[in-house]
Amino acid sequence: VIDSDSVIEANCHLRGATRIGRHCTIQTGSVIENCCLGDHAHIKPGSILEDSQLGPHCTIGPMAHLRPGTLLEGHNKLGNFVETKKAVLGLRSQASHLTYIGDAELGCDINLGCGTITCNYDGVNKHKTVIEDGVFVGSDTQLIAPVTLGRNCLIGAGSTITKDVPPDALALSRCEQKMIKGWRKRKK
Repeated sequence: VIDSDSVIEANCHLRGATRIGRHCTIQTGSVIENCCLGDHAHIKPGSILEDSQLGPHCTIGPMAHLRPGTLLEGHNKLGNFVETKKAVLGLRSQASHLTYIGDAELGCDINLGCGTITCNYDGVNKHKTVIEDGVFVGSDTQLIAPVTLGRNCLIGAGSTITKDVPPDALALSRCEQKMIKGWRKRKK
């Protein structure tokens, strides 16, 4: 079902029990299967959505992949090369690029920096990541599940988080930078 004033561009595939809300734009090359898109959704070129639900005013892609079990509550942005699976994102939470969000529950007003990964599989079992409201995660960060990031905490870029982070805390795990002058000359 496609509601009024929505635009579907060339070479898009709408499959299964897909519902498109009002004033949506589905751009070239997108594939949408068994999804429900709220009003004012914008699906950018080359995005794939499977068995997912989007609230109003969500922007996806380009080249994003929403796998089964993704629920976006509304006003969310998942940018280029973002992949989700069994993920719930609260209002206004976003990941603009190069991010994997799997087996995760995110609250509202969260920003995941470029290269954030929820490491959900330990080789035997899948584990959940919980990110509470207002959290900011810096770029190139790994969240090793099971882990909870408390409300309004800040995760420094380049961190690998293996323990729960309390509300309003700053968590960093990267090593201090070391400089060894003349290293290349000694190796020759």
